[in-house]
This record gives sequence, C-alpha cells and structure tokens, in this order.
Amino acid sequence: MTVSAGTALRAEWTKIITLRTTWSVPLAGTLLGILASALVCALIGDVQELLVQDPSVGIHYGLTLFQTAFVCFGVLLLGQEFDSGSVLPALLAVPRRGLLYGSKLAVGAGYGLALGLLLSAGSFAAARATLDHPAGWTDPGVPRSLAAAALYPPLMIVFCLGVTAMLGNLTAAMGLLVPTLLVGTTLLGAVPGVRELVPFLPDRAGQYGIRYATDPDVPFPHWTGSLLLAVWAGAAAYGGLRRFRRYEG
Repeated sequence: MTVSAGTALRAEWTKIITLRTTWSVPLAGTLLGILASALVCALIGDVQELLVQDPSVGIHYGLTLFQTAFVCFGVLLLGQEFDSGSVLPALLAVPRRGLLYGSKLAVGAGYGLALGLLLSAGSFAAARATLDHPAGWTDPGVPRSLAAAALYPPLMIVFCLGVTAMLGNLTAAMGLLVPTLLVGTTLLGAVPGVRELVPFLPDRAGQYGIRYATDPDVPFPHWTGSLLLAVWAGAAAYGGLRRFRRYEG
C-alpha cells in the first residue's frame, strides 16, 4: 500500500494534537515567553543599561528564557516513539522512511513557525505597550530581528529532531541537547581557546541574528547568525535521515 504525503502529514499532526504534553509544552513556553518579555520591559526595560543599548535583549527575553520548550518539543516528536517502541508500528503504516521522517520535520517545523510568529510579534507588541520609548515595527533592524526571532523556534525544533534521530534514543537526546544548549555554550564561552568558536554554535548564532546591536567579538553579521542556525538544522536533519533509514529498533 502506497501512503501519500498528505496522509503522512495528517497522521503526524494527529499524533501531536492527540498527545497533550507534546503540543502544550511549546505553546506554554510561547505564552510564558511573551509574559516574561512584557515583565522585563515593564520593570527594567527603560533603566537597565544593556536593555537601553540593545532593546532586543528585553523584547526577546522570553524566547531566550523558554527556548527549552522548543528543544523538548523537537526531541519528543521522534524520541517518544523511540522510547515507547511505537516507531516500529509507524514504519509499518508508512514504510517509506524518508516520507515518515520528512512528515515529522514538516509538521514540527510548521507548528514551531506558527508559535515563533506568535512569540516574536507578541513579545514586540508587549514591549511597545510597556516601554516609554518603544521602537517602531519598521525601525532599522526591527524587521530583521522579528523575522529571526520567528524562525528561531522552527529551526531549533528541526535541529533537535535531527539530533534525536541520529541518537535513536529519547533519554540520550534530552541528556545531550538540554544541558548543552542551555548551559554548555555559556560555560564554553569562559574557556580560553574555545570561546572564539561559541558564536558559531547553533543557539548562539541564532540568538545573535535577533539582536539589534553589533558585537565586535562576533565575526559575522546578524543575518549570518540566522543562516548558521539554518545550516546546523539542515545538517542535523540530513544526518537524522541517514540514521533513520538504517534504524532497526
């Protein structure tokens, strides 16, 4: 029996909306992220030196704080099937492994993009409502920053799903990605001889794409940061596809 791409996509979307914890975690992170950005901008956005120099730090504070939700979502999309063994019935239902894997990527990235747009626009609107001198939607650097912030969640989801596929294990993926992306890059920034490489890591590069101000220690422009995150996501997705095609359970 040949399964169409539309059928595979609908099946993956059904899995997401059926498992409440899967879709609710990134949604909760999005809503909490907007609230966090609003509170930061309202309380210290007009007086904290860093936020005055680069308002994007406060505007997208919630994205940085709650990016864990998107990391976990990317891992769970495939990792929970590895963990429960339900990946084998899924392969029986959709024998074309590339189609099954691609459907997971498409649905995860699509949901992530919807939440990314909500988080980016919602955080900016909240900042405009709370700051004394807010930036306009079309001010220099703002459209790029908003676009980069909207793309950050889906690209991070694709990256994490790809890494999970390469590892073939939920626990291993969570154990690697969560501490590495949330703490590891900060610690590496304090290591001599390594800190120069930190801006090229996926989370740091993507977050630099969101900023307004230029960092003299980062050897590339803002859009390159978002591009680097996209390259990381593409490489992880490709590596995950190769590994998933050889998966034996």
